[in-house]
Amino acid sequence: MSGPALVELDNLTKVYGRGESEVRALAGVSLRIDAGEFVAVMGASGSGKSTCLNMLGCLDTASSGQYRFCGLDVGTLTIDQLALLRRRYLGFVFQGYNLLARTSALENVELPMVYRGVPAAERRQSAMRALRDVGLGDRMDHVPSELSGGQQQRVAIARAIVTSPRMLLADEPTGNLDSSRKVEIMKLLVALNRERKITVVMVTHEPDMAAFASRIVTFKDGLIEHDSAAGEVVA
Repeated sequence: MSGPALVELDNLTKVYGRGESEVRALAGVSLRIDAGEFVAVMGASGSGKSTCLNMLGCLDTASSGQYRFCGLDVGTLTIDQLALLRRRYLGFVFQGYNLLARTSALENVELPMVYRGVPAAERRQSAMRALRDVGLGDRMDHVPSELSGGQQQRVAIARAIVTSPRMLLADEPTGNLDSSRKVEIMKLLVALNRERKITVVMVTHEPDMAAFASRIVTFKDGLIEHDSAAGEVVA
């Protein structure tokens, strides 16, 4: 691999509690992710996979070790600088969608741009474009209760990509969906990765969903147990 990595973790640890109650959620993780990769992160409950995702998303800080994003030592950043990094370079998709219940799909997608101070007309156009990109051009005025689970997750993905992030972090994005909707969402993530060159890191416990990625990293007891290509990406 040539050039600087998008993400580099060097012997990263995360310890909760002290003494007998100490839990080592991460026990010395080293990981490189290059721009444009689609990485699935797997492992049993408590293996460290979600803690690692929180670290990558700057939602938690390491106990020791180093996290570099685009060559920048994340551990040296202030709280305000971390918030700025999240807003400008990262997108988040969660299992539970996290949409505002009484707010239209369009307004939900606009929300990240409100925090960035984007003018109303510009953020409206960007949100409309993002919703069309995820196949919801005809559902912009619908509130979440008027949308299916798969459509709600598409809104959440549109909200995550509307600011053109370098990396999309997805935590069990298909966990609440039926089989056909799971495949629908995974095909969308693959398309975003391939066509828009967005780096995707997805936590999942489902091997058939992980098969859509180009690489699978498996955690066990706070360490990376396996790191290998997933084979041909499912199209």
